[in-house]
Amino acid sequence: MNLTTDIESIKGVGPKTAKQFRVAGLATVGDVISFLPRRHEDFSEIVAIEAVTPGKQTIKARVVATEVKRVRRGMTVTTAVLQDDTGKLRAVWFNQPYRATQFDDKQEYFFSGNFEFRYNRYQLSNPSAEKASEVPVSTDRIVPVYRAIRGLKSQLVRKVMAELRPIMTMLPETLPGDIVQSQQLVSYSEAVIGLHFPESARDITAARERLAFEEVFQLLLASQLNKQDNKALDGHAIAFDRTSVKEFVGQLPFDLTNAQRIAAWEIIQDMERPTPMNRLLQGDVGSGKTVVAGLAAVSAARAGYQTAVMAPTEILARQHAETLTNLLGSFGITVGLLVGAVKGTARQELYARIAAGDVDIVVGTHALIQDTVKYHQLGLVVIDEQHRFGVKQRQKLLDKSDTMPHLLAMTATPIPRSLQLTVFGEMDISILNERPANRLPIKSQLVSPVSASKVYDSIDAEISAGRQAYVICSLIDESAESDKKSVEAEYKKLKNSVFGHRSIGLLHGRMKPDEKEQVMANFKAKKYDILVSTTVVEVGVDVPNASVIMIENADQFGLAQLHQLRGRVGRGEHQSYCYLMLSDSQKPSQRLRELEKSNDGFYLAEVDLQLRGPGEIYGRAQHGDLNLQIASLADTKLLKRAQSAAEQFITNGEDLLQYKSLQTAVDRYRRLTTLN
Repeated sequence: MNLTTDIESIKGVGPKTAKQFRVAGLATVGDVISFLPRRHEDFSEIVAIEAVTPGKQTIKARVVATEVKRVRRGMTVTTAVLQDDTGKLRAVWFNQPYRATQFDDKQEYFFSGNFEFRYNRYQLSNPSAEKASEVPVSTDRIVPVYRAIRGLKSQLVRKVMAELRPIMTMLPETLPGDIVQSQQLVSYSEAVIGLHFPESARDITAARERLAFEEVFQLLLASQLNKQDNKALDGHAIAFDRTSVKEFVGQLPFDLTNAQRIAAWEIIQDMERPTPMNRLLQGDVGSGKTVVAGLAAVSAARAGYQTAVMAPTEILARQHAETLTNLLGSFGITVGLLVGAVKGTARQELYARIAAGDVDIVVGTHALIQDTVKYHQLGLVVIDEQHRFGVKQRQKLLDKSDTMPHLLAMTATPIPRSLQLTVFGEMDISILNERPANRLPIKSQLVSPVSASKVYDSIDAEISAGRQAYVICSLIDESAESDKKSVEAEYKKLKNSVFGHRSIGLLHGRMKPDEKEQVMANFKAKKYDILVSTTVVEVGVDVPNASVIMIENADQFGLAQLHQLRGRVGRGEHQSYCYLMLSDSQKPSQRLRELEKSNDGFYLAEVDLQLRGPGEIYGRAQHGDLNLQIASLADTKLLKRAQSAAEQFITNGEDLLQYKSLQTAVDRYRRLTTLN
């Protein structure tokens, strides 16, 4: 038997049990061994019945009486009286009638369960039970608890694991020996046994440290190897045109922040090199990323290269095209917009102009990666909100050039340091952490639903002063299963009662692209006082006159998303306000309190990582692909150790082929994130 052996070859695993494991994604011996417990319960200490206290307990006793009662249709309660030399105890199982015939009154059993006060008496509820004469799996030990994937029970997993313990003792080492030694880690085999069969809390701690280190080491090594490969590629060396850049900066209607200057210089230096740039520009909301991208596009255009700017939505693509046209129009740099709404002859003409090189900057959505789009000489690719695009989509755009173009990815979601090292480790990072000088901090306030009328008064006062407002809802339609407010119901309520004297627009994701564009254009042109919308306005929508935003059911959103929504206001010179309307009058959570007191997206991203995990920031699908069972990307000390070890691995010229399982994991992570 080895790690690739089919699960049905394990002793005690028949077709029915094997099917349960396969449905949960566990088909081989290796799959089962790698299925790690999510937590442990300590039943290792056996107590006498007279010494039992409320909580997790293990006792050793005989069964002196049993009874099964049917309390209602489909529900049975099995009661047993347990006895040792010190007294008697009542045990109860729900919907487990077979327990009545399971026990031999001449045998002693270990019972492990929760001793609690229920139905007006103390009892041991739903305990595991095993013969004291046999090696225990679920009692008289620190018991591992596994995730119940597709109903797979922990007790069944533990029984199968017990059969595989001999194999666990022979598992080969999966990390280089010098790393295991220098990091003072237990062996791979010891770590696996330490989680499945711990004898003490120390075993669990040592096992988790070892396996968490390995998970992060694999991810960091993959990132660094990708980065190494990127540096070996040929790219376009785009010379720094000092005169054009200076002229561009000089005609801006505002001064660049220091952060913008530093980021722009890092990008210009990257583009001068003969290897393709692979840089991530992350900036807090309103920090001016588009201007920095425009400056890079000026350098590319002056050297005879085209720039493609890809945005996740048509609204954002149109906004980028408008901003870049205003910034670069006087330089003779042409900007084309390629989105779904551009059809027929206009689309064909744009294709022809792009292919001929008559368009310097092409802004668009997924339309930019269609086979029908041919570029004359693509030198720079800018991808906004890059975490919203899959690797294949990004790759397809990069493949539009014979020579790898420079890549500038942008995100308005500040990324915590730990994610920079791991998920985005192959990219160089530039950070915009300053807001323009004329922008006032947004005042945020948590609001109970009973205080809604005060918020409406505040919104009305802002509109009377010439400003505009957003009202954000999470749903489009009313839902019988949810108490969240729908955007259509809110629109009707505000229009027909509270703000009947104001002009109100409605925006949501099911509207046709041209309808959405028209609504946004009307709002920007001040034809609406209030825009009631779903989160389609989350990223990039820029209406400087909007000074107040009310987010309904704010407690239902992630912290990063709330910060993005709040960034829709505060984009002009006026004082702006964000009202976070709670679903009920309960005490607000810690994360909402953090949002109320801080406008710093980088600080909030770190808080979000601690409270909700990387999926909130990086995206659920991608984070699921990381497959981290043990490691926390918020553990900065662990990341530092693993980064140092990965650098040492590369510096020492280690051969990855010598470590088969490490190579498999690293190759998988490299495919997950690579752009070359």
